[in-house]
Amino acid sequence: MENFELREWTLGQILDHAVANWPDNEAVVYVDRDYRQTYREFGKVVDDLARGLMALGVKHGEKVAVWSTNVPYWVALQFATAKIGAVLLTVNTNYRKSELQYLLTQSECENLFIMDGYRDHDYLQTIYDLMPELKNQPRGNLNLNGFPHLRRVMFLGVEKHRGMYSVPEIISLGVMVSDQEYAERQRMLSPGDVVNMQYTSGTTGFPKGVMLTHVGIGLNGYWIGRNQNFTHKDRLCLPVPLFHCFGCVLGVLAAVNHGATLVILENFNPVHVMASVDQENCTALYGVPTMFLAVLEHKLFEKFDFSSLRTGIMAGSVCPEPLMRRVIENMNMTEVTICYGLTEGSPVMTQTLPTDSFERRTRTVGKAMPGIEVQVVDPDTGEELPHGSQGEVVCRGYNVMKGYYNMPEATQKAVDADGWLHSGDLGIMDEHGYVTITGRIKDMIIRGGENIYPREIEEFLYGMEGVQDVQVVGVPSRRYGEEVGAFIIAKEGADLAPEDVRDYCRGQIAWYKVPRHIAFVEEYPMTASGKIQKFKLREMCAELFPDVR
Repeated sequence: MENFELREWTLGQILDHAVANWPDNEAVVYVDRDYRQTYREFGKVVDDLARGLMALGVKHGEKVAVWSTNVPYWVALQFATAKIGAVLLTVNTNYRKSELQYLLTQSECENLFIMDGYRDHDYLQTIYDLMPELKNQPRGNLNLNGFPHLRRVMFLGVEKHRGMYSVPEIISLGVMVSDQEYAERQRMLSPGDVVNMQYTSGTTGFPKGVMLTHVGIGLNGYWIGRNQNFTHKDRLCLPVPLFHCFGCVLGVLAAVNHGATLVILENFNPVHVMASVDQENCTALYGVPTMFLAVLEHKLFEKFDFSSLRTGIMAGSVCPEPLMRRVIENMNMTEVTICYGLTEGSPVMTQTLPTDSFERRTRTVGKAMPGIEVQVVDPDTGEELPHGSQGEVVCRGYNVMKGYYNMPEATQKAVDADGWLHSGDLGIMDEHGYVTITGRIKDMIIRGGENIYPREIEEFLYGMEGVQDVQVVGVPSRRYGEEVGAFIIAKEGADLAPEDVRDYCRGQIAWYKVPRHIAFVEEYPMTASGKIQKFKLREMCAELFPDVR
């Protein structure tokens, strides 16, 4: 902390610094597309796209949602929106119609970029179902029923679709914006401005829009890369989704801060990961534990060369020590690190270092990042606890979100009067500052790195005919860490089967939220005061679902 200097840069300044210092270094690579851009080339695409958005009328502070996998223009859009003071609103690629509708309306979003679809989900058809009048209205000034703030829908690619602008069309409009106008827009910006919004939620209520600033995610990205000893010579294989902080902060901003190369995969595929590392001589690799496991256990693992790897990050859910050992020993990632945090913290508050002992790098989540205070406090009183005591992990610093969009009460619950962000996680800090996460106060389920919030699924299932009550908990899973389990009390006379519940969910909520384990019960275990004891429901899982861990 004593060597920490608060570098207050906007994301545009971070990119301009990389372009000025490493213009000929590769910035973005897609192996399967043979798509390569140097920092000079990438910077020009960003500027052209930014000018085009200005020409369309995108103003300072407007939200620009992006619903897409990791396609090439995604990262350019991240910086183009930042350069003109817009707010990039990242959308989970697994969202379905109702979830997208909620996000667009709650955020009062003015602009939306989409791709054609993902897996079995046709994004274009979903948009036309939600906004049928889109096909018949002027593209630049929409007036849509149910979406009073939405003005523009754009396609994140070269194809043309009714009611939407394509990227080449947007870029071509950039000639309408002068150098002076573009420079003036950038001079208006402050590092404390909101630049990114991501939707997350607690155990109650619906998803909340986390407002993150330039300095929050920009400086967090700098230190994440610094703690991996990133330089312009590093090449990062990035197979994690860009809509998560893991992708767009730990990945993109860690690399760009240090002029490193991003070798991006549109979706995770273990063979594509191995081929990218081998062909591009990647020095770093990111992933959640299940991704690393899929690579290590793939039948073609021995066919690829991992000798170029040095570092990387395993995060997103609990990192098992045996898996960390295999990654270090079999994938040559001798300097692999673990990060811990939450979206509201931009997101990383602690990280292990390559110089830490093996035990600390596998059994802890490291120490506080420079410029960030981390404490373990009594969940009830907020008082800091002695070393070795279990309590709630909290942090304070430049990284703490500005708040939840249009949710002041929820913001006050998450960030106290003294500026401490409450994680909802239980942990222990030793006398050297290393933190070990021991559990969660919240009921949040983490399935292979995806955060799932029981209340959201419960609210949805309450709408199913024949369901009287439902409680959702995390069920242990060897493969994913946790799976979704639903305990349902059916209405009298209702004839429900587990497959009926899954059929009701499919296509309506994200596939990973659909309960895998379903039990019909007559009552729930409760306290004397009538509070449902979810921990007892979790204990019942081993008996009711014999195939779980």
